[in-house]
Amino acid sequence: MPRADTQHDARQAPGLFVTLEGGEGAGKSVQAEALTSRLEAAGRAVCRTREPGGTPLGERLRDIALGLASDAHTANLDPLSETLLFITARAELVQTVIAPALARGDVVVCDRFGDSTVAYQGYGHSVDIDTIRELNAIATGALAPALTVLLDLPPADGLARANGDRSPDRFEGEELDFHERVRAGYRELASREPGRWLVVDALQPVEAVTDAIWRRLEPMLTPATERASP
Repeated sequence: MPRADTQHDARQAPGLFVTLEGGEGAGKSVQAEALTSRLEAAGRAVCRTREPGGTPLGERLRDIALGLASDAHTANLDPLSETLLFITARAELVQTVIAPALARGDVVVCDRFGDSTVAYQGYGHSVDIDTIRELNAIATGALAPALTVLLDLPPADGLARANGDRSPDRFEGEELDFHERVRAGYRELASREPGRWLVVDALQPVEAVTDAIWRRLEPMLTPATERASP
């Protein structure tokens, strides 16, 4: 269990924590940018970040964990080692970026968070899911998003979007069956916590996806002073 003095309770912080999840090519970065613009237009301070990454250490770990499918140094990375790389990057991101931003009253928009590791390494690569959840809790001080958006689409469509004419990274280079397991994992996670998750059809036009997210998010945007009140 995480120590009490390292816990970051998103429900008590004056900010709002929003995460975007989904398979390859789902449009998470596009939606993160669109939501940031709408939030800023609504007068909210926004901290936009991503996983893995968001810090100098996180970006270095990202390069290692994602790599290229053709890179012999990372192509055969063990799933547990892979999991621990993501967990390490997450711990650094929470401590140095996310928790301080929430304490300031910012809306944090994060491209991927702990659910990605459950979906990809747990459902996709068969790492024990309870172990992943325990590691996530330790690394983040049990921090959980107020809203998690699942941008859902068939993996074949997402991979076609993601790959384009560039070389695939390690995950884009996985077999289709892997991506089907990841998608099924995400859907199961969303079905278990409907109050936290919003599932959106990512095959819709970009603006329609943004509108669907905004309809759910806008009512949550109470002023920071009200969120901080008991």
